[in-house]
This record gives sequence, C-alpha cells and structure tokens, in this order.
Amino acid sequence: MTTASSTHESPERRGSHDRRRSSTPRLSRYSLLGGRRRAVRRGEEREGTFVDLYDWPILGVLAWIAVANVADSFFTLHHLQAGGVELNPIAEQLLRTGHLGFVGIKCSLISIALLVLLLHKNFAAARLGIWIAGVAYTLLFAYHLLLLGV
Repeated sequence: MTTASSTHESPERRGSHDRRRSSTPRLSRYSLLGGRRRAVRRGEEREGTFVDLYDWPILGVLAWIAVANVADSFFTLHHLQAGGVELNPIAEQLLRTGHLGFVGIKCSLISIALLVLLLHKNFAAARLGIWIAGVAYTLLFAYHLLLLGV
C-alpha cells in the first residue's frame, strides 16, 4: 500500500536556485522577449528597482520623444535649406557629417538615451528626465510648426 505522500508530487517545485535572492537585472533575456516583472510587489520597493516589462503610458511617451526627434531632424534640414542657421553647436558639428550622418547619429544618440531612461523608469531622476524630454520635444515640435507657418 502506498501513502498519499509517495503518490503525489510536492506542491513545492522550487529548484535549488531561489531567483528572489537577487534583484531583477537592468537587462535580461526577458527584457525584449516576454518579460516576467511589470511592477514591484511592495510599494516601498518602487523607487530604485528594475523590471523587465513596461507599461504602455511610459512607452507611449518615449515613442513620442523618438518620433519628435526624427521630425526635429527633418525640420532642421528643411529650415537650413530654406536659409536658416543652426544655433546648436553640437548639431552644427553633426551637420558636417552630411544629412544622412546628421539624422543617423542624432537618432542613435537619442535612442540610446531613451533606452537608458526606460530601463531606469523606477528612479525619480529618470521619470523626471522622461517628462522633461517629452515636454521639451513637444515645444520644439510646436516651434518648428510655427516656423513653417502651419
């Protein structure tokens, strides 16, 4: 006769490695392919933790910044061809690489910065940076439209 404990598996199926011993890393195999952690479990852990799933509102703001950055590149080129002058010394140096180089390098640098902000979204400084960049790019986009006379 068998006992109940020998015929049924234990409900505890944990292996020898407890993943809770270490915090979620900045980048993991789950970051881009089906993450596992969208939010912290306890409210007091919210500040300064990493997750590997991201909410749509934060992704939407970052997408807006990326789109506005691309638009800024093309608006800048349009204004320069119409006789405008680039006042930003960094952008002026990038323009010396040519139009394609200017757009490519500018978009790459902003994309890297946006990725860093996304990974650090649970840090106050990153959240502040995201919102400041979102507002700044919105104002810049409006300024370009004003220059176009739209």
